Amino acid sequence: MNGAAAIEVRGLHHRYGDHEALRDVTLTIDRGEMFGLLGPNGGGKSTLFRILATLQRPSGGQASIFGHDVVQAPEQVRRHIGVVFQHPSLDAKLTVRENLAHHGALYDMARADIRRRSEELLARFHLTDRAGDRVEHLSGGLARRTELAKGLLPGPAVVLLDEPSVGLDPGARRELTELLRSLASHDGVTVLLTTHHLEEAERCDRVAIVDQGRAIAVDTPQALRARVGGDVITIRGVDLERLGQRIRERFGLEPMHVDGTVRLEHARGHELVGALVDAFPDDVQAITFGRPTLEDVFVRLTGHGLDDAPSRGDA
Repeated sequence: MNGAAAIEVRGLHHRYGDHEALRDVTLTIDRGEMFGLLGPNGGGKSTLFRILATLQRPSGGQASIFGHDVVQAPEQVRRHIGVVFQHPSLDAKLTVRENLAHHGALYDMARADIRRRSEELLARFHLTDRAGDRVEHLSGGLARRTELAKGLLPGPAVVLLDEPSVGLDPGARRELTELLRSLASHDGVTVLLTTHHLEEAERCDRVAIVDQGRAIAVDTPQALRARVGGDVITIRGVDLERLGQRIRERFGLEPMHVDGTVRLEHARGHELVGALVDAFPDDVQAITFGRPTLEDVFVRLTGHGLDDAPSRGDA
């Protein structure tokens, strides 16, 4: 594999028994890029994360970080990566500073380097005044910042994060996303995160939409949204099958049925909204329209919503 890219994945497969969690996934992620894996739970994101973190061997294909194969050279890979897991890995009985010191010792860092890096990261993530607090007394947002500081302590060139904002309120989620954005744009750290939150994905340089084990689209958020034809109209009604058929007959449009709604794409959505209400006043209970989001792209490509994916178990 070409070692110029930060992360390269070629034809990656993985199976859990009869379940195919990854199917021929191919990706190239550049140095200093903030890259998101967007998809539903069970879609394959976490399996890819575990393989890149050298926690799981793939069933087939190749993956490398800075040219080091995750299977053939896991020790070299681990020297380049910092990992932040979905579930907390902090010791709740230790202070923030003690958690960082313990992590540095595991990496065999010199004490002076641990102290220097800890103080830098505590200041960077606005944790200096909480450094002496036990983790069990921190809010979810502060604990997540501590997790990130711990992952960055050894100075990794690549940071892997699995659902980093799980359990955070919207404000803390935005703050975390800004910190990750800064790491990529100002520090040149390659950030790879898995997410099902649209706001996190929108802040990435590029996004891979992952569903049923496949990376079905990879591009910038803007380019992905441009795949949707115009405004997206969402309709709630009593009999959606009947409403969908009537829309086909009256307007010649092809509606999609997603998450208990009828969805349409139209270049001039505000004009069509009025026409639909006038044509079917007894069938339309609620109707909205707006510019397309990444979820609309996901719906267009898969036929179902992020929260309405077929059950495939934990992947």
